[in-house]
Amino acid sequence: MATVTRVAAPDAGFRRLRPLLEARSVAVVGASRRPRSVGDLTLRQLLGGGFPGPVHPVNPRYDEVAGLPCVPSLSDISEPVDLAVLAVGNDHLEAQLRLAADLGIGAAVIFASGYERDPGEVALVDRLRSIATAADMAVCGGNGMGFVHAEQRLWVTGYDQPLDTEPGPVTFLSHSGSLFTALLYNRRRVRFNLVVSAGQELVTTVADYLAYAVHRSSTRAVALFLEAVRDPAGFVAALDAARRRDIPVVALTVGRHDATRNLVAAHSGALAGDDGAYEAVFDTYGVHRVTTLNELLDTVELFAGGRRAATGGLATLHDSGGERAHLLDLAIDTGVPLAAPGPRTTQRLAEALAPGLPPVNPLDAWGSSRDYRETFLTCGRLLLDDSDTAGLAFCVDLADASGADDYPQIARELSASTDKPVAVLANVAGAPNPAVADAVRRDGIPVLEGTATGLAAFRHLLQHRDRRDRPLVGPGPPARPEVAARWRARLELPVAWTDVEALELLEDFGVPTVVRAVADTEDAVLRAARDVGFPVALKTASPAVAHKSDVGGVRLNLADAVQVRAAYRDLSARFGPRATVAAMVEPGVELALGVVVDPGFGPLVVVGAGGVLVELLADRRVALPHLDHLAARRLLGGLAVHPLLAGHRGRPPADLDAVADAVVRLSVLARALGDRLAAIDANPLICGPDGCVAVDALVIPAAVVRDAGRGDGGET
Repeated sequence: MATVTRVAAPDAGFRRLRPLLEARSVAVVGASRRPRSVGDLTLRQLLGGGFPGPVHPVNPRYDEVAGLPCVPSLSDISEPVDLAVLAVGNDHLEAQLRLAADLGIGAAVIFASGYERDPGEVALVDRLRSIATAADMAVCGGNGMGFVHAEQRLWVTGYDQPLDTEPGPVTFLSHSGSLFTALLYNRRRVRFNLVVSAGQELVTTVADYLAYAVHRSSTRAVALFLEAVRDPAGFVAALDAARRRDIPVVALTVGRHDATRNLVAAHSGALAGDDGAYEAVFDTYGVHRVTTLNELLDTVELFAGGRRAATGGLATLHDSGGERAHLLDLAIDTGVPLAAPGPRTTQRLAEALAPGLPPVNPLDAWGSSRDYRETFLTCGRLLLDDSDTAGLAFCVDLADASGADDYPQIARELSASTDKPVAVLANVAGAPNPAVADAVRRDGIPVLEGTATGLAAFRHLLQHRDRRDRPLVGPGPPARPEVAARWRARLELPVAWTDVEALELLEDFGVPTVVRAVADTEDAVLRAARDVGFPVALKTASPAVAHKSDVGGVRLNLADAVQVRAAYRDLSARFGPRATVAAMVEPGVELALGVVVDPGFGPLVVVGAGGVLVELLADRRVALPHLDHLAARRLLGGLAVHPLLAGHRGRPPADLDAVADAVVRLSVLARALGDRLAAIDANPLICGPDGCVAVDALVIPAAVVRDAGRGDGGET
C-alpha cells in the first residue's frame, strides 16, 4: 500500500484544507457503471491512483460499483467521511452539498458549472458558497477538473489523467482545466506534488492552495496560471511565505480585469492599466512572470532542478556558430546577463579550442577535431570554474545527428563537476530525440526547449538570485497622525478638488511643490504674480478641468503684467475667474508620480515619464506603497528615461536622492489615505540638479467615484 505523507498544519486554514487535500476517506456521489461518465471516471481515477483509504460509491441506482458496495445516500455511510466528490449535475448540487455539510463532511469537490437555465433570485453558485461557508467546508471548484495530490495518492478528478505520475517537487495551480491535464501529461519529467484545477473558487481559492503548497517540504517551485485573484490579502500572504522559504513562484496571467475604468481622468490610472497590480505585487514578492506556456514550463523545469545561480552571468557552450550568434542576439535583446570569463580562463580556452574559434562567451567549441567530446568537457569545465559564471547552458539540440550520442554523457559529466546549475538548451522545441532527452532528465539535468524560452528560464534563475539577495523593503516613515486625519476627513467629502488643494496635500506629506497663489480677479492675479516673481505660469483653477494643458488652460513664461493680464482675460472667459499663479521652474526631466487604487490589492504607487507625453510614452513602473529609499531608487532605475535623470550628453544629473525621497513620501501618503482615494497625479514633477518639484496635481477622492456610480453611472 502507498505511503501517505502528512504535513503539520501551521494554522486553522491548513486544518480546513486537510479534509480536501489529505482526505483519509472519500465518498463519490454519482458513482456510476456507465463507461466514461464522470461518475465512472472519478472512481477509476481514485482507485487507479492507489488511494489507500476507504472509498464509498453513492448512487441509489446501484448496489455495487467498481467492486465496491454502493449506498443510496451520503447519510447511509456508517464511517466518517472527509471528502465528498459530487460527480452530479447542476440540478443535484445544492441538495448534495447541503447534505454533506449537515453530516459534518469537511470538504467537497464540484465538477459541474453551477449555472442554471432559469436562475432564481439567488444564483446557484451563491447558494453553494453560502452552504460551504456556513459549514466551514473546503470546496475545490465548481466548474473545475478537481485535483491530483500525488504524495497522497489522491487522484480526485472526473477526467482521464495519467495514473503513473511520480510525486515531484512542483505545485501547479490553474484556472484552466485543459492546462491541468496538459501539464499532468507533460513528457518532460516535470513532476508534481500537487496539481489543482481551481475552477470558480467558490470558497477555496488559489491563495489557500498556494499557502498549503509553500509549507510542504517537498515543494521546490510553484507554477500559477491565473485568470483572477479572488483573495488578494491571502494571495499576498502566501507569496510572502514563498519568498521567505526561497520557493520560486512562476506565474502566467490572463483575462485581467479593468481596474481603472472609473479613473479615466487620472493619468496614473491609465499608466497603471489593467496590469499594474500584478506588476507591483509580483515585483515586491519576487514572482517570476512569464508570457507563454512554453516559457512557464522551461522555467519551472529549471527551478525544479534545485540548483541556484552563483554570482555572475550565464555561460553558454555551443556546437554551432549560427545558433551561438542567434542566442547572443536574443540575450542582448532580452537583457540576459552573460558571463565575462577572466583572462586566465580565456587563455586556457584558447589553448583547448581548434584554430579559428574565438575564446569568448557564448562559446562555439565545435571544431574539425575528432576529439570534440574532450574539447566540450574541457571548455565547459573552464567556463564553470570561472568566478563570473553563474550557470551553464549546454546548447545542443540532442537530435539524431553527429555528436548526439556523446552529448548526454558530456552534460552528465559537466553537471557532476559543479554545484552550479547546468542545463541542456535545445534551440528548437521538438528537435531532441525524446528518449535521449528523457535519459538526460532522469539524471536530474533540465532540458530546455527553445532558444528564447530557455534563455528566459535562465534570466528568471538569475533574477531569483538577485531578488533573494536584495534587502527587504522597509515600510518607510509613518505619516504624521494629525496630517493624515485632516486629509482623510477632506477626502470623505464627495467634492471635486482644485489643483491648489491637491498640491497642498502633496506638500503636507513632504513632496516638494511649486510656489503658487490662487486668485479670482484680474487685480488679485496681478498682485499674486508680483509676489511670486516674474516670469510666472498662469493656469485655470476650475475644478471642472482635470488636464489643463489638454484644453489650453495653461500659459507659461509670462514675463510681465501685460502678458499676465492678457492671459488671465482669455482663461477667465473660457473657464471662469478662478486661476493659479505659479513660479516658473527651471527646466529638467519631467516625471509623473501617482497613486491608483486597485479594487483588490489596494493603493499602488506609479512612477513614469511625465509631462504632456505621459500616456503616449507609457514609460512607467508600478509598486506597492511599501517603499524605502532603496526600493524607490530601484523603481526609478527601471524607467526608460532613467539615463536622462542620471545625466545624458553632458547634461547635469538630477538629484536622484531627492526624487527617490518624493516617491517614498508619496508611498506614505498612499498608505495613510489609500482607502479614501481613487487616484492622485503629480504631473509634471520636474527633476534637476537641485532637487525636484511638483508643478501640477490632481486628486480624485473615492467618495467622488462612489457618488458618480450612484448617479447616472458616468465617469469622473
